Amino acid sequence: MKHIFLNLKRFDVPVELGGVNRLAPVAEWGRAIVAGTQQGLTGYDPAEAEFVDFFPEAHLIPAAAARTADSRVELGCQGVFRADTAVGGNFGAFTTNRPAHAAAALGCGWVLIGHCEERNDKAGILAEAGVTDTAAVNRLLNQEVKAAQAAGLKVLYCIGEKSEEQEAWQQVLGDQLAIGLDGTDKSRVVIAYEPIWSIGPGKTPADKPYIEKIARFVKERTGGLDVVYGGGLKADNAAMLASIADIDGGLIALTRFSGEIGFYPEEYLEIIRLYLGH
Repeated sequence: MKHIFLNLKRFDVPVELGGVNRLAPVAEWGRAIVAGTQQGLTGYDPAEAEFVDFFPEAHLIPAAAARTADSRVELGCQGVFRADTAVGGNFGAFTTNRPAHAAAALGCGWVLIGHCEERNDKAGILAEAGVTDTAAVNRLLNQEVKAAQAAGLKVLYCIGEKSEEQEAWQQVLGDQLAIGLDGTDKSRVVIAYEPIWSIGPGKTPADKPYIEKIARFVKERTGGLDVVYGGGLKADNAAMLASIADIDGGLIALTRFSGEIGFYPEEYLEIIRLYLGH
């Protein structure tokens, strides 16, 4: 089965406030995305592909409400806290944090953990506290994966190396996998590979041989877990990624990168068509 993941980041912010949302008023944004995509996904065999949308928390309720009875859209959140509510224990003292049970109660079946933006945030906080142990971020993420799975959520776990880490990519990615997934239920994990060194304006995208090399490495280290390309599944790389046997899908974010940049449902559906071949 192929996995098509959609990370909507903070694409809900209106243009006049510095964002890229031209799709709908903020209160209707989650509903507009689900309503604009779910009909176009019904033609795909459930055994062929699954489609998961990771929303900022505020949009999960309208997104869930927009799902039809036959909707192929599954919902996910963009992270969970490393501790959770428990019967007879902590009943909600998590100000500013998102416990996994809250995500499940909102209708999520998935969570995105370890995205490069989350890793950078955690590393920055640790650095302010004087922590230079590079494994610390992976240990925190490991706690998040375990909390998510305890709440019944599936996990899209992101790994990736920065420019300065490329020479040691095996050590970097190997540690992210070994520490981050230690003691977890790997049957409920999909790996997303983000070549951080190649993502962004003016950078050279990772080529097919490099992606193939990483996908093989991840499968070898994890006992064959599914691996999706997290550097951005786009219209211009869909066919190339589809030709890589060890890549099991992709992570989509923006669909338009020039002009009125942003996420557009019809372009999202076209990317999927190009990747799946119909």
